[in-house]
Amino acid sequence: MIAELGHFALILAFMVGIYQMTVPMIGAAKGWHGWMDSARPAALAQLVLMAISFAALTVAFVTSDFSVRLVYENSHTAKPLIYKISGVWGNHEGSMLLWVLILALFGAAAALFGGNLPPSLRARVLGVQASVTVAFYAFIIFTSNPFWRMGNPPFDGRDLNPLLQDPGLAFHPPFLYLGYVGLSMAFSFAVAALIEGRVDAAWARWVRPWTLAAWVFLTIGIALGSWWAYYELGWGGFWFWDPVENASFMPWLLAAALLHSAIVVEKREALKSWTILLAIMAFGFSLIGTFIVRSGLITSVHSFANDPERGIFILAILVFFTGGALTLYAVRAPTMIAKGVFSPVSREGALVLNNALLAVSCFVVFIGTMWPLIAEMVWGRVLSVGPPFFNQAFTPFMVVLALALPIGSIMPWKRGSMARSLRPLLGPLILTGAIMTLVFAVSTGHSALAVIGAGLGSWLVFGALADLWQRTGNSGAARLLRLPRADWGKAVAHAGLGITFIAVALIQAWQVEDVRVTEIHQPFRVGSYDLVLREVVRADGPNFYAQQAVIEASRDGRPVATLRPEKRVYPVQGMPTTEAAIDYGFWRDLYVVLGDEQPGGGWAVRTYVKPFANWIWGGSILMALGGLISLTDRRYRVAAGAARPARREPVPAE
Repeated sequence: MIAELGHFALILAFMVGIYQMTVPMIGAAKGWHGWMDSARPAALAQLVLMAISFAALTVAFVTSDFSVRLVYENSHTAKPLIYKISGVWGNHEGSMLLWVLILALFGAAAALFGGNLPPSLRARVLGVQASVTVAFYAFIIFTSNPFWRMGNPPFDGRDLNPLLQDPGLAFHPPFLYLGYVGLSMAFSFAVAALIEGRVDAAWARWVRPWTLAAWVFLTIGIALGSWWAYYELGWGGFWFWDPVENASFMPWLLAAALLHSAIVVEKREALKSWTILLAIMAFGFSLIGTFIVRSGLITSVHSFANDPERGIFILAILVFFTGGALTLYAVRAPTMIAKGVFSPVSREGALVLNNALLAVSCFVVFIGTMWPLIAEMVWGRVLSVGPPFFNQAFTPFMVVLALALPIGSIMPWKRGSMARSLRPLLGPLILTGAIMTLVFAVSTGHSALAVIGAGLGSWLVFGALADLWQRTGNSGAARLLRLPRADWGKAVAHAGLGITFIAVALIQAWQVEDVRVTEIHQPFRVGSYDLVLREVVRADGPNFYAQQAVIEASRDGRPVATLRPEKRVYPVQGMPTTEAAIDYGFWRDLYVVLGDEQPGGGWAVRTYVKPFANWIWGGSILMALGGLISLTDRRYRVAAGAARPARREPVPAE
């Protein structure tokens, strides 16, 4: 009965969505306020119905209702409760239901918090958002229905993919979807503005908080995915340029560019066409990511589906919305006249450089991700594009971006002087040089990567602090505390990016790796640490059995940690997994993985000493925190249109 209720609520939400995408749009075209206003209750009704549908599927998973096929294929009675809940979205059908729930959530949020929007623009935004939602309703109902019943329910299920039975994967997909789907609001604002023929400073002020929220969620989602890969997959890496990793990284880059471009539209009413294009492409790349993950064209450790027919449906959605929006853009672009004029050496010029670097770097990632597929389709050649290509092709753009960010942040609007802008950065430049000298002195083999990465990261961190101090007019700490929160948010986010730069460079340059076969009680040394395998014991969990090693680590004769890496087997799926043991530290991680027992005796053990590993995710947290701080700025919460009525053109009387 619960499953039928969820299915019925999903169909009702589909019907409400069809109403929301048509009636308010007609009302906006005709100037009928009643029809336009109906978009708001429709958006709220969609959210309520989707919440009921999603709750019904969650109940089916929690109660192990194996009469629902999806529960049978992705759950098991012995599975812990948290993984029964995360199993709701740990599969194709349930994850798409979560996707549509979040679409409805953002639509309802726009209805609730869009009171200061002009009625026609609000109606069109909600109408476009509903059209995206309706397309995914159709996709779920006709190709990926999560509520299909089984005629003869089995006594137990097939269990969830063991790799997904992890706290990191319980939270990673929802945050990632909040980012992916959140970019649909920027898309809806862009298409609504094109239909209405209004792209101005007020529009930029309205679209920025939605884009910033999506960027924050994407940052958190990507960081959680990277952390999961680091400790769960057992190979000790935090980023492998996997196609699915790239699928989330590309819209993140474009969303960052959109945030900076919208600032120019708001402050100078320039870059209008480019900003609209970024809003369309950012969500377009979210759809491309969805297509990559669910089409089966590219395989990955965390792909959801391998069904080409469903991939074609998603491809049709991608072509319709992205292609339709770009066609509308081509028609309207000549009317979006830039009003602001600025010198290349100015804040606007720096933001243009920022946008160019982010957009080109996104294109590089896209080419590297899709090239194996293109080569196979066109030439019949099987190619592999791995980390060496991405590292060499992508890194130079990030180096230039890191060099330019502190300078651009301090430059004045409209026209500036390079010499005058560099003057406040003399202190950060000296500190950066000192850090680079220190890193060079302690680097084994004098690694250039460590020195350059530490220098770029330090330049970003100290440059962000100098930017904050510059905004006080050198009037002291009292003025510093009174700065707008958006200024603080920008500084924190840029500093977080700098810390991530430092961590990535140092972990790659200074990491120590050791792979060996070791006997029980046989000590071995890795870097400055002495380790000894004391025993390997049986350690069973609720739905798995495992072999657990006990490894003691010491340094200079002092105990450091007792590490317990595991090799698990989940008997329902017959799938083994590796559980690394990590001694986390501020300056380094000690990372141990247990391998197979060797025929001649002993166990294979892989050990890493990873310096500054946690700084990677610390920097990501700071970037997301910076975005959240900016979102609390009152200027993001008050619609620009309400504060700038003089900018609106008078409507001629009929």
